[in-house]
Amino acid sequence: MIEMEKLDKVKHRFEEVESLMADPEVANDPDRMRELGKEHSRLEEVVEAIDRYERLLEERQELEEMIRTESGEMEDLAQSELDQIEERLPTVEEDLRQKLIPKDPEDEKNAIVEIRAGAGGDEAALFAGDLFRLYTQYVKQQGWTYELIDASPGTQGGFREVIFSVKGDDVFGTLKYEAGVHRVQRVPETESSGRIHTSAATVAVLPEAEEVDVDINPSDLTIETFKATGPGGQSVNTTDSAVRIKHAPSGVEVSCQDEKSQHKNRSKAMRVLRSRVYEKKLQEQQEEREEARRSMVGSGDRSAKVRTYNFPQDRVTDHRLEGDQKNHSLQTIMDGALDPIIDALRAEEHAEKLANL
Repeated sequence: MIEMEKLDKVKHRFEEVESLMADPEVANDPDRMRELGKEHSRLEEVVEAIDRYERLLEERQELEEMIRTESGEMEDLAQSELDQIEERLPTVEEDLRQKLIPKDPEDEKNAIVEIRAGAGGDEAALFAGDLFRLYTQYVKQQGWTYELIDASPGTQGGFREVIFSVKGDDVFGTLKYEAGVHRVQRVPETESSGRIHTSAATVAVLPEAEEVDVDINPSDLTIETFKATGPGGQSVNTTDSAVRIKHAPSGVEVSCQDEKSQHKNRSKAMRVLRSRVYEKKLQEQQEEREEARRSMVGSGDRSAKVRTYNFPQDRVTDHRLEGDQKNHSLQTIMDGALDPIIDALRAEEHAEKLANL
């Protein structure tokens, strides 16, 4: 049985949030109201589940009292109703437990996705391009939108690095499971002998930070401009439109040359820089708060090999999963059908959180 004291705390916080939202002083602060609005929406769903659970417990208690005090037809009727409640109660309780799992507020944010070619030379760059196509197809299937921020093409195609933003509902909470090292096994187009090569690309997924999330002092920034370049180092721009920004306190450095306008490149670079600084701050907080989170499914450890794409065997294997959930059709995944993998990873994360609840 769930501790009633815990449920009372949730209801008390819900009432507190409603009271704060009615405060004229708070109502004049749009950022505060937005935060409270999100919390109110989350808590309202939990409080409704608590009410359903508590009503069933009260009904069960009343029926048990009737069975002790009544006899004959009334006792039989009470027993019949009690049996129905006992049958429903585990489902209602499990639903409440799921809703009590603390939601990471970062999950609701948009995301910055960075794909970089790893070991494997030109083949790794081609694979990075394949991953970019995979994710853009998935984004479209989800009804989200994406915007290219910066890209460094590979010499034979694909990308040495590609960075893009994704906007929509619960974007970071969904795409965060993609963070890590992705490995590909196939015969490269550049390989004449037909030998299978293993290459890799890294995927980083950052919650896109808003200005209110992280305070960046302009005096801490070093901003440089330079001429944008294309494949082979040839100049593709006669003006200093490309921008490089370095944040001294964190050491984070970002460059952007995708746009012809220096102003647009600077704006995009700041979005990426803000998100990287924000992610670094979150990681430091997580390490201070809870060392155990390092082992959590979907924690985004970039050093971990999360998935292998085996082209000869037409199979994608996610190494964080087991059993039937582990292997999937390669072509299906490459067409952007990531939901079965992401749903399974999310379920494992929820199970771990429930165990620690």
